Amino acid sequence: MAVDVSSEIVIRRSRNDVAAYSANPDNAPAWYVNIKSVEWKTPPPLQVGSKVAFVAHFLGRQLKYTYEIIEFIPGGATSNAHSGGTIPDGDDLYLESTADGNTHMTLRNRGDPAGFASLVAPLMSLAMRRANRKDLTWLRQLLEQ
Repeated sequence: MAVDVSSEIVIRRSRNDVAAYSANPDNAPAWYVNIKSVEWKTPPPLQVGSKVAFVAHFLGRQLKYTYEIIEFIPGGATSNAHSGGTIPDGDDLYLESTADGNTHMTLRNRGDPAGFASLVAPLMSLAMRRANRKDLTWLRQLLEQ
């Protein structure tokens, strides 16, 4: 069973402000509940081909994985593919300006779990959705202060 989870939020900041903060991997531990550390594997700034290693805690397990940026549109979208961790997957971050100058953000996690992870895919989807909602709520609080 594939995992495909999307969460959305509106943040009362400009798309450029939200993009500058959310697309910077160094900020990830501040707003992603599960991410504990970040290490650049290629020199900043973020661009297609950049690689960034993360250590996260999810469902009681420590996960280590490296993202490779496969699409990067400054102020608009970031797509990542990663290797390692429980699910070989991709994450997407989409930003759109709203009519009133705020930002509509969509965070999507997708992948195809293998082995034991495939047996608990429905539980993983629920846990990812809950974590994403917390992440986006925390990001909104940080950026709207």
